Amino acid sequence: MARLSIEKFRAIEAAVIAAGYGAQIAWFESQMPPTDAESLASEVIYVIINGGMHNKVARIIFDRCMVALQAGESCCGVYGHPGKAPAIDLVWQTRAQLFFDFTNTEDLIAFCAALPFIGKVTKYHIARNLGGNYAKPDVHLNRLADREGVTAQELCDRLAKGSGYRAGTVDMILWRACADGIINPKKKKLTVRPPAD
Repeated sequence: MARLSIEKFRAIEAAVIAAGYGAQIAWFESQMPPTDAESLASEVIYVIINGGMHNKVARIIFDRCMVALQAGESCCGVYGHPGKAPAIDLVWQTRAQLFFDFTNTEDLIAFCAALPFIGKVTKYHIARNLGGNYAKPDVHLNRLADREGVTAQELCDRLAKGSGYRAGTVDMILWRACADGIINPKKKKLTVRPPAD
């Protein structure tokens, strides 16, 4: 099985930075748990919206939803998804209780799994965004991990140890490289393609 070396990871990291994601890497490295109910709700809402959607589109919808929610309105008027919009409203309405539960949980993954419209993969996404050191076992990370016969978390933990990054940051770098075509985990040989201009 082909093991992703730290040298290859560094080449992937350099290509991801060259593609303009250096600030995103820095954000993931500095990610801390939310310190208030609104910050927690915002993170959860963003992940709910982002699931299955391109980040640029999700950001626009997220901004619209937050304007509506902060004005005391339902996000249903600006976002028509029949499952996500009511879940977003519920998160916003119960944000104080959610924050209390978050600050008192001993199991961040279980807390995230209980959130509305958060699934078996997105629970890791939200846990990572809430300051947990988790890899999100999505299709890209699982393909890379399968090459080594390990889990996505084990892959990211190993590369984190070798790179000095958090596992969640390694996850983001590898995911971004796959999503942008810098690497193709479906190919037998993992080559690093420079980012497109």
